[in-house]
Amino acid sequence: MDNNMKLSEKIQLLRKENGFSQENLAESCKVSRQSISKWEADIALPDINKLIILSKVFNVSVDVLIKDNLVIDGMKEVHTCGTDAIVAEDTGLYEGVLIKESIDDESILDAIFINKVEMWKTNGTPRYWTVIYFTASQNDFPNLVSKVMISDVNKGVNWFVDFKAGNMKYIVFRNRILKYTIGNLEEKKHVCEECRKMGIPDTQMQWSE
Repeated sequence: MDNNMKLSEKIQLLRKENGFSQENLAESCKVSRQSISKWEADIALPDINKLIILSKVFNVSVDVLIKDNLVIDGMKEVHTCGTDAIVAEDTGLYEGVLIKESIDDESILDAIFINKVEMWKTNGTPRYWTVIYFTASQNDFPNLVSKVMISDVNKGVNWFVDFKAGNMKYIVFRNRILKYTIGNLEEKKHVCEECRKMGIPDTQMQWSE
């Protein structure tokens, strides 16, 4: 199979391999048939929640769907459809923002899907930060990224990355993973206290949820 298939091509191929019509798949994804047609024609893209449904319906990982260089393999016929196809806590789909200058090993970029990149001007060094908006589907992603975050005790530098999966918020430092349930103020308070102990000012703890 072609190793450089686009998402649109994969959706069409997987739909046919699993015996779905566009109408069947539209019902499973809770969208119109026209939406499926647009996805397959590469006119529009499914959002994150729809990608999760597609991965469950087709029994492939989200990575296989969104990364052009990953091959579809081991396809199985499944009959789960609609909202039953979503198991949010089990998807392992993480969403967040990573500053490229905060890591010391760029191999972690192979574990993420980059949605957008921005350049932010700073008042320090480096003068500009490369800000990556990403999703990741590997279940052990928090552990992987914790191994590459820059931490320099002598300079008092503790970089962290924040992201979420379902209703869990993760704040990850070098070799340390903090997390809390979004909406649970006690858990969040504890995480913030731990961040302060590591020298993180309150102004940097206003992460999005």
